[in-house]
Amino acid sequence: MKEHVIEKILPGSIAEELELAPGDTLLTVNGQEIEDVFDYHYLTNEEYLTVLIRKKDGEEWELEIEKEYEEDLGIEFENGLMDDYKSCHNRCIFCFIDQMPPGMRDTLYFKDDDSRLSFLQGNYVTLTNLKDHDISRILRYKLGPINISVHTTNPGLRCKMLNNRFAGEALKRMQQLYEGGVPMNAQIVLCKGINDKEELRRSISDLTRYLPVLESVSVVPVGLSKFREGLYPLEPFTREDAREVISLIQEWQERCYSTWGTHFVHASDEWYLLAEEELPREEVYDGYPQLENGVGMLRLLKTEFQEALGEAVREKKEGSVKERHTLSVATGMLAAPVIRGLADAFCAQFPEYRIQVYPIQNHFFGERITVSGLLTGQDILEQLTGRELGERLLLPCNLLRSGEEIFLDDMTLREMKSALQVPIDIVESNGHHLLECFWKETDRR
Repeated sequence: MKEHVIEKILPGSIAEELELAPGDTLLTVNGQEIEDVFDYHYLTNEEYLTVLIRKKDGEEWELEIEKEYEEDLGIEFENGLMDDYKSCHNRCIFCFIDQMPPGMRDTLYFKDDDSRLSFLQGNYVTLTNLKDHDISRILRYKLGPINISVHTTNPGLRCKMLNNRFAGEALKRMQQLYEGGVPMNAQIVLCKGINDKEELRRSISDLTRYLPVLESVSVVPVGLSKFREGLYPLEPFTREDAREVISLIQEWQERCYSTWGTHFVHASDEWYLLAEEELPREEVYDGYPQLENGVGMLRLLKTEFQEALGEAVREKKEGSVKERHTLSVATGMLAAPVIRGLADAFCAQFPEYRIQVYPIQNHFFGERITVSGLLTGQDILEQLTGRELGERLLLPCNLLRSGEEIFLDDMTLREMKSALQVPIDIVESNGHHLLECFWKETDRR
């Protein structure tokens, strides 16, 4: 029997009222063994429950609970998934984890391919780990959306790209999910000369058969670090390549919108910046279904910032005393031009401010990696040392490990503050908070 150790009891919860405590163990719910977090939430949604708990002293309590439907018990477990994580058995030719240098923390080398993390955290899965039992549970619990790494709908090519002879067959799982009405999103990591051009056209065409259950498809360029010795030879995309990709996607967006009322397939922000083309209008993103995959993140940031800036200008008090303020922003090479434009727009309205934007080159992974989320503390520190940083330094939140003040290379935020001798504000991934961080020292104080 699987046993699940309780780590935390939420204040004011049903579990606290029942005098459950950290270290107690959940054994069953309604007489059923709990396989994982989905079993737990599905079974505890009911209004009437019988829960078997073993206390730390070994005594077993059988508790009968009456509550509101879907009311949470207020229990957090030591293992959030309540099961072992499923690792990836593929050897994808583009896998970024295979391009990591040695000596980093162990968690950065773990390849997950767990459909449960798709629902819980938005991770993408290849379907190669899914068994009939997994599919039946997804359908029974009406889980969704599930995010799928498709890459290509050509079965033979998919086997080659994933280095898994079952990878082509695994795509048939999409049909089962489609027939079960399980919402899906898909991504295609594009590799030059492999799954682009006509193969990309074929993949998009094939995926339209799953509309509207398949809600969106993102196309992102492969990330190439400098640690690729012995790996499959892949080439970076050029500006002309990016323009060709955008043109193909726009062709399909027009076709899908006229037929189904959705643009369906989207190019990630990197393509537009590489191509030196304008980002699409907000309505083209269909409500931003793949923000976490870098699709529309910069457009949304600009839209939110412009709204917030308009509000700030309306609140500006005429004749108020103006103090001179200088601050700085550090971000990845990819987003730096956009952030610089927002900073300039802000300073045009608030001339008492001077904002310096520093694009940080990724020396650790190589200069082909331009996103801020893969910057290390050492690269930031090296490139900001001796620079004019002003009263405050702003850094994007995706530089830090989730919920902690630690950079990718385990440098702490405190260490960076001490080394640079400047206060650091962490900016959330939205334009309103960016404006708040810019405007922090205005006459609103």
